[in-house]
Amino acid sequence: MRRRQFLKVLGISAIATSPRINAAPLASPDEVSSRRSPTHQVEAGHRCQILLRWGDPLTSTGTPWHPGITSPTDYAGRFGYNNDFLAYWPLQPLIGERNRGVLCVNHEFTNPQLMWTGCLTTPEMDRSRTEVEGAVLGHSVVEIAQDGREGGWRYEPCSRFNRRFTIDSRVDFTGPAAGHRRLWTALVGDGKFAHGMLGLCGGGKTPWGTVLVGEENFQTFFNDQVTTDAEARNHQRYGVGAECYSPWWARHFDRFDIAKAPREPNHFGWVVEIDPLRPDSTPKKHTALGRFRHEAATCIVSADGRLVVYSGDDAAFEYLYKYVSADAYRADAGTANSKLLEEGTLHVARFANDGSLVWLPLAFGAGPLTPKNGFNDQGDVLIEARRAADLLQATKLDRPEDVETDPISNVIYTLLTNNPARTSDTLDAANPRPENRFGHVLQLLPPGAPGPKAQHSAPEFRWRIFLLGGNPENPLHHAQYPGEVSKDGWLAAPDNCAFGPQGGLWLTSDSGALGAALNRADGLWRCRRTETGHGSPRRFFSAPLGSEVCGPEFTPDGRTLFLAIQHPGDTLNSCFETPSTRWPDFDPALPPRPAIIAITRDDGGAIGG
Repeated sequence: MRRRQFLKVLGISAIATSPRINAAPLASPDEVSSRRSPTHQVEAGHRCQILLRWGDPLTSTGTPWHPGITSPTDYAGRFGYNNDFLAYWPLQPLIGERNRGVLCVNHEFTNPQLMWTGCLTTPEMDRSRTEVEGAVLGHSVVEIAQDGREGGWRYEPCSRFNRRFTIDSRVDFTGPAAGHRRLWTALVGDGKFAHGMLGLCGGGKTPWGTVLVGEENFQTFFNDQVTTDAEARNHQRYGVGAECYSPWWARHFDRFDIAKAPREPNHFGWVVEIDPLRPDSTPKKHTALGRFRHEAATCIVSADGRLVVYSGDDAAFEYLYKYVSADAYRADAGTANSKLLEEGTLHVARFANDGSLVWLPLAFGAGPLTPKNGFNDQGDVLIEARRAADLLQATKLDRPEDVETDPISNVIYTLLTNNPARTSDTLDAANPRPENRFGHVLQLLPPGAPGPKAQHSAPEFRWRIFLLGGNPENPLHHAQYPGEVSKDGWLAAPDNCAFGPQGGLWLTSDSGALGAALNRADGLWRCRRTETGHGSPRRFFSAPLGSEVCGPEFTPDGRTLFLAIQHPGDTLNSCFETPSTRWPDFDPALPPRPAIIAITRDDGGAIGG
């Protein structure tokens, strides 16, 4: 079925779309190959440097990493595992250096079968290995510098900025749910703080120099018990007790056994603020931004001065959220602006078939958010943000992940990774394909966009489709792009995105088993800016076997692009003893290691220029 006919069947032919269908992809012999490979590939004229690997010591007393280390205390001083979101903050460079800054890195989950021997055949973890898992997750803050002559990057193991946050780090709660009775536990008492961060995936940067990191798949760390206490409905809605990937955590630590600690899951699923330039600061979990599986926490100052934070809930049939601060941002207030994240209103999106969008406030007492439905205060609404959004009849989306704002046009790009479970009777304009294996990207337009005075805080937007992933040569995919796309340029499962200093849009993918079946590597695509927006994607980078690309982040001068390469070697039957790749070291004695790479141009120019 042709794309136009497909939309007509759905009754949504009036939707504004910038793309068009492509019957024949362009030939592009110089484009990076899409075929899977044990190592990475980058566009000609660029080079990649391995900057940080899992296990690299972040203190001057740390010894070189080796796979036999089993001490959680030792690992708490090393670069963590499965790096995801990246944020770079520049520092004053020293003489002879081009750039010096602090790199902030999320660590999402572990791959035990690639970390230790015997885990593929015996998945049970002993207490020591479980403690190590907790120590390699969380967040890293690392000082890095670039040599002015050679252009190479290094990290500084002696820096006072280097920090690791793990499952044992103290994190203070703020906002309406801080101290709420549903956060009281035997471990922390009055619910004013939590121990640790879990499942850190996407994030964002604040205008005052801090980072926001989102706790995503926290439910996987709790056991598969079904509780009958007051939190049972709450747990069910978040998958706690049903989506357990690490059952050994509960066997070794009572706090992850929901039968013994039924309120502990409520400590996770929040947005955490970290100040990378104040090594003595304590992170904060801002409850006003709601609890769900956060992907992204993208900040923008609206034309009326208020701070807006966009975030997706990364699961099939979940929602897109927007937080609007009560007060305005003040450039002269510095980190005191953090208070903006404590008082404001969380909203959820409802997309209409006519291209309009309404942001519905999640406010206690409004509409169905009342004691009759189990909400007794604003803390209840935020702790159960998903159920509140259900009652408001928000639009169920195809895995909303990263949300980023074009700094030039103020148009918002929302990445919907995929949803094979969507059926023909659940289609709507914003989710137009059944069995959506390839994902798509939406553009949201606040009043005043495109333009510099966009009202991101406004209650009503417009929206349109930017692209529908898949192979444009295959009519069954119903793929759609802004222009012609090559055989290596089309993508599946868009995941993260970023905007380069040159104005281009950069997209990453997370295709998982689909990519393996198609023999297509995940990677990074560039969409050049055009007079009308952005053009079709062109493959710039292909990831090593089994991995995905996360957290694209540029230095302010645009001369370096950092990428997080997550779970290399994570393919069927790949394990520590016989991995499908040994990237990035390719040492027969070492397993694959998640790592950060720095990409620069051979001529030293701006990337994407």
